[in-house]
Amino acid sequence: MPVIDLNADLGETTNGIAVADDHAMVQLVTSANVATGFHAGEPHTIAATVRAAAERGVSVGAHIGYNDPANFGRTAMDIDPGQLADEVLYQIGALDALARRYGTQVTYVKPHGALYNTIVHHSDQAHGVIDGIHAFSADIPVMLLPGGVAVDIAETKGLRVIREAFADRNYNPDGTLVTRTLSNAVVTDPEFVAARVRQVAETGSITAIDGSVVTVDAESVCVHGDSPDSVALTQSIVEALRTDGIEIKS
Repeated sequence: MPVIDLNADLGETTNGIAVADDHAMVQLVTSANVATGFHAGEPHTIAATVRAAAERGVSVGAHIGYNDPANFGRTAMDIDPGQLADEVLYQIGALDALARRYGTQVTYVKPHGALYNTIVHHSDQAHGVIDGIHAFSADIPVMLLPGGVAVDIAETKGLRVIREAFADRNYNPDGTLVTRTLSNAVVTDPEFVAARVRQVAETGSITAIDGSVVTVDAESVCVHGDSPDSVALTQSIVEALRTDGIEIKS
């Protein structure tokens, strides 16, 4: 039976403004990428998301990002790799402290937004991110886009890589994500999204915007909590996977 992990970016409520229905999403996903306060989120609201995940038995991941709340962490930054490593370690440690209060712990790390995309090709920043993660734990997995330089660096460092695909983002033929500056970057059709996740789970591939097929060999698929109608999208995915006999498991 095929198995796939379903993850979502959560814990991003800032100044009382929620960008996702964390409570509803935690009922559907098996892994929660919880914000760490750098790109979004505040200690109390982050803690509430962690607690909900713990009560549901959902794995908690540290969703690390650039210290750039003004741009939601979606603007690339020129930052020294050593400084970046310290900021990564700081973010994971803070989230893990909150997680342990509620009887769970950080079990993986996933970079967010511009940082996630930058370390696909930027070697120095990729080293900074992986060094920070490794400083926290030599055994913690890191969730990354397949094919990037960060994957090679992480595996050389001895970290296990969880290769990830995206349910609600379009792909370029080279396996990178279509930039959010383009109108077709985000996918909102529930049937299309569900079919894409089935394709990932059953064939390890995704169809790019030009119709070519990209090998992703992903263990986990992301639905962005802040995408339009993210709860409905995720429900359609869960229903489609269950209908096809595909197990959803962290």
